[in-house]
Amino acid sequence: MAEATLTISSKNYSSWSLRGWLLCRMAGLDFVEEMVDTSDATARQELLLLSPTVLVPRLIHGRVQVWDTLAIAQYLNEIFPDAGLYPEDIAARSHCRSISGEMHSGFYNMRSALPMNLKARHASFKIFSGARPDVERIKLIWNECLDAYGGPFLFGENPSVADAMYAPVCTRFRTYSVQLDDRLGAYVDTILNWAPMKEWTEGALAEPDEIVELEVEF
Repeated sequence: MAEATLTISSKNYSSWSLRGWLLCRMAGLDFVEEMVDTSDATARQELLLLSPTVLVPRLIHGRVQVWDTLAIAQYLNEIFPDAGLYPEDIAARSHCRSISGEMHSGFYNMRSALPMNLKARHASFKIFSGARPDVERIKLIWNECLDAYGGPFLFGENPSVADAMYAPVCTRFRTYSVQLDDRLGAYVDTILNWAPMKEWTEGALAEPDEIVELEVEF
């Protein structure tokens, strides 16, 4: 029997559900998924009982209940310290926490302009001016990390919390055909071909089309 439950929303649309799910996979936590259809009024009320702020993902592990994505990351790092969720080097670890926090609290314009939709592909998509600085900032973050740590993931050979935080951005850049140089394109390929990411994508593609998008954590 699985030792934990992770409440998530649509695999096709919910970027925050993806982040929490990837973190649990990376940590090696044995968990079951509890899907909440937030387009249904009854399910919405149920989710309100689960968490007053209606946030997913939400992890229940024994007597622990945690729902903020970075809080989930910190909790998993505490109970699985050998999972490598953060880099060992203190400077790299601080860098990882900083860019993960930036993703957690920022890039609102990009998230609004380029919503996650794994089933969609746009060969040509005009990004409105308000979102362009967000896109350029993300490119800069990725380039700085790849320069400093050598790739293929943001902090070297193994995925970290930062990769989980930016994985939905990789799907967005692919969905909306955001122009990337070869190195950043290779990073996106690394994330999209990462085994847990492929597993999630298969689940997203299998979802019924009538699921309505609701991005519930900003």
